[in-house]
Amino acid sequence: MNEKPEDSDDLSTLEDKGTTVEGGDSAGDASTLEEGAADTDKPTKPQKPKRSIKNFAARINIYLLFFILLIIIAAIVTFVSYQKNREEIDKKEALNTAVLSQETLDQLKQSDVKVGDPKQILNVESNAIFSGKVLIRDGLEVAGQLKIGGPLNLPGITVSGSSSFDQVAINNLQISGNATVQGQLAIEQGLTVRGSVSIGGALSAAQLTIDTLQVNRDLQLNRHIDAGGGTPGISPGGALGGGGTTSVSGTDTAGTVNINAGGGAGNGCFATINFTQKFNTTPHVVITPVGASGGNVNYYINRSATNFSICANGAVSGSFAFDYIVID
Repeated sequence: MNEKPEDSDDLSTLEDKGTTVEGGDSAGDASTLEEGAADTDKPTKPQKPKRSIKNFAARINIYLLFFILLIIIAAIVTFVSYQKNREEIDKKEALNTAVLSQETLDQLKQSDVKVGDPKQILNVESNAIFSGKVLIRDGLEVAGQLKIGGPLNLPGITVSGSSSFDQVAINNLQISGNATVQGQLAIEQGLTVRGSVSIGGALSAAQLTIDTLQVNRDLQLNRHIDAGGGTPGISPGGALGGGGTTSVSGTDTAGTVNINAGGGAGNGCFATINFTQKFNTTPHVVITPVGASGGNVNYYINRSATNFSICANGAVSGSFAFDYIVID
């Protein structure tokens, strides 16, 4: 009998736990279910996506393109930087220096030993003496002074800057530009100049051979004029007379004609002097009788570009001579 209250407690506990006892207005519940079922049977309209979604998608596309552009720019910058770094590395490798160790120096004492590679620089800080020949297959650059104790043999030399030589022996010298000689210039053999020569100071020459000499101002000669050249030929004239002879000494420019008149000499030309070199035009010929015998002759001349003749009007006798000067 005492256990019944415990049963009642269990019932109250079940109620407290939210147990619902169906009953009451069952019709209301049924109507509610029917309305729910009816709402479920109606077709649902598709909902339009909101505008914010489109904006979000557009922003995503812009950001994606901007991100791709940044990647391309970064790739280009990286490639350029890599190339520059690679060039610097190549330069450093090309200028890589190598220091000779004692072991390497010992190897150099042997024959046909290669040290390093073309990309390295051999740095010798101490003095070096080569007892044998040294062959350099590529260019030679000397940063300091170059002193050569013996003769220097060069097939060709090009000097871009100024140079100073105490004594130079050159077999064949060709100068394409201007040349200035501050000291004395001594030429032991001939000097050939194809162009014009301008000399501001005095010209001293033991012997000067010129094909054509043009003097624009006064010509001063402190010594004699020695006319060189071959001796011209001479032909006797009809006025020389029987048994007469004639001869010439000198050159085309100046000389002497000796005449030995024969029987019946006179009234005509005694001799014709033929030049060794023909003049460009008929030259000026001046003759002067030598001695009193020549002064008694009534003489005259005939001249041309190839010769001149000494003639006389009237009878002559004996021996006499004439000096002549011929100027073009």
